Amino acid sequence: MAEVELLSTPHNIQISDVTCDSFRITWEMAHEDTSRVTHYFIDLSRKEGSEHNRFKHRDVPTKLVAKAGPLPMAVRGHWFLSPRTEYCVAVQTAIRQPDGDYQVSEWSQVVEFCTGDYAMEHLQQLLDKAQAAAGRMLRFSVFYRNQSPEYFHYVRSECGGAMLPSFKDNSGSHGSPINGKLRGVFLSCNTEFDTGLPPKDSPYGPLRFQISADRLLNPSTNLYFADFYCMYTAYHYVVLVLAPAGSEGDSFCKSRLPRLDLSTNPFLTYTSGDIPVFCHASDVILEVLYTEPLLLEHGILAQISGRHQLMSLSTANAKKDPSCKVCNISVGR
Repeated sequence: MAEVELLSTPHNIQISDVTCDSFRITWEMAHEDTSRVTHYFIDLSRKEGSEHNRFKHRDVPTKLVAKAGPLPMAVRGHWFLSPRTEYCVAVQTAIRQPDGDYQVSEWSQVVEFCTGDYAMEHLQQLLDKAQAAAGRMLRFSVFYRNQSPEYFHYVRSECGGAMLPSFKDNSGSHGSPINGKLRGVFLSCNTEFDTGLPPKDSPYGPLRFQISADRLLNPSTNLYFADFYCMYTAYHYVVLVLAPAGSEGDSFCKSRLPRLDLSTNPFLTYTSGDIPVFCHASDVILEVLYTEPLLLEHGILAQISGRHQLMSLSTANAKKDPSCKVCNISVGR
């Protein structure tokens, strides 16, 4: 009986063209194996601490069996990949035998990589969903920010009276390109239906800074869509970025986020005139990230009349509901 010639172990694994839901993979193997190999086995798993190839959900298949073909090989749609997630991958080559069994190589070394952010096409899908949920437009006149007395004391004593931009946290969609990468100062602009004024309550603190809308929303600023999400509640949130034209924040957003027309978008509008008109969407909660420092002297600071401990409404590092059909798209959360 002839001795079976063993397959070489795949080596020099290379991952390229990584997106939020796809990647290309290539490797090297002995030249004589190239014409013999009929199939590739690729084993993929989330990186879970120091244990490789361990899915949280054991019913999720980890191995992809593919017919041998030219390398690099595109991997897309075989797994439900999540954006900004670390994965481990290993490769095995195989020869299918006449009886249906496989002669296989040893597994390659495990290689780690991380998927990317949502691309513009994915954000456009989110934008389309958000537009459908936005509702009618209501007028407003001020942007506002609630915080604790300690926060505003720090702003005065340590920051020269300026609220300084800080990195966006990881709340909302995991794949949003601004999470942990874009600095800004978060503001609100939603109003109450009956009064047209900002709500009396806030989960963020008893002191409220208010600044006239025309200082921030005007023809010299650009407006971008960044996210649409919910937190296991009926409320949905839309994250927008306001960046002065030509600023560092504006440069960051130009190639990563859909830009919105100031006068015709469904979320936050500016209409010019002798008295400019500002409107916000009524059926979503807007979170507006302004990318530049804001001076307290450009607005007013006062105590709110309502409660300030509604922490269930706080979105700090809040995780998006992955089961919501209103605000999820098909490329991960």
